[in-house]
Amino acid sequence: MLLYIHIPFCDSKCNYCAFNSYTNINHLKKEYFNAIRKQYLNDVKTDTQFKTLFIGGGTPSTMKELFYEKLFKLIEVNIKNIKEITIEANPNVTYEWLKEIKNFGINRISFGVQSFNEKKLKFLNRNHSPLQAVKSIENAKKAGFENINLDLIYATAQDNKKLLENDLNTAFKLPVTHISAYSLTIEKGTEWEGDYSKRKEDEDLEIWFINKIKEKFFQYEISNFGNICLHNLGYWMGKEYIGIGAGAVGFKKWIMDNGKCKMFRYYTQTNVKEYLKNPTKYSYEKLSDEDIKKEKIFLGLRSIIGFDEDIFNKEEKERVKILINENKLYKEKNKIYSNDFLLADALTSFIIS
Repeated sequence: MLLYIHIPFCDSKCNYCAFNSYTNINHLKKEYFNAIRKQYLNDVKTDTQFKTLFIGGGTPSTMKELFYEKLFKLIEVNIKNIKEITIEANPNVTYEWLKEIKNFGINRISFGVQSFNEKKLKFLNRNHSPLQAVKSIENAKKAGFENINLDLIYATAQDNKKLLENDLNTAFKLPVTHISAYSLTIEKGTEWEGDYSKRKEDEDLEIWFINKIKEKFFQYEISNFGNICLHNLGYWMGKEYIGIGAGAVGFKKWIMDNGKCKMFRYYTQTNVKEYLKNPTKYSYEKLSDEDIKKEKIFLGLRSIIGFDEDIFNKEEKERVKILINENKLYKEKNKIYSNDFLLADALTSFIIS
């Protein structure tokens, strides 16, 4: 079982951000912990043991050390044998904050750097400087973090080979063990909704960028390179997880009357004020066997996990054989893997068309 905790508070809202995050509700932080506590005690049994925990956002680093002291006191009985605890942070945090949260047992930190180019950071509406990003990563290492990720974003209108190469050269010199690289998407509900001029369509540049990262870090998923994040790997493998906080998502088994298991997702309220009123109000999505199969194929093709051949019907197996003959897929024992994670969407559509 995995645990995700969502922190919706931010100091600034990035122009491309579609996450459930807000800059104008910081006065609700105290109440938010009380709501998290109520939901957690409702959803989590005392004998549950989590394998991984991911604290995401929003910006978890906007919360002071006292918040995490109370949080880890709340969950301590369920994380006795936990393998990985990740927290996201803005790359403008202090050394003192890093040192304090490290003491709670957090052993992986992820910095939303996005770029080391000052002009590009302003374009994205990031509230840190390149120097702050470098210093935060160095301070994380100094504070005792051995597993450090930084996020980079590409395919923006600002990008060219020189800018991206400079970003990577800076990243490679830092004590990071992981890089997440995300292609810019223009999404609804963001500052850039409908404005596709903010994105650069240059497939060759994108492939070059990914290949440059692969020269230094092992690619294990379409956007992730380096030391494998066990929490995200659990998502892609279809592990059950509990989602705590406003806008969090959970994924669990549902035992039917006939004793068979089905999977479902549940969603908390995204509106923080409504979540505070009733943190145990959920909406549900029951997943069919076909839904689960599609997810296994898609997630398997965009990562190293692959999928079992026996999930296919006869026609789908024939399409898989075609892709193997074209060297787009390969087979080891009874599992199918992709030779190019960037083709995950197209290959999935072909197999289950």
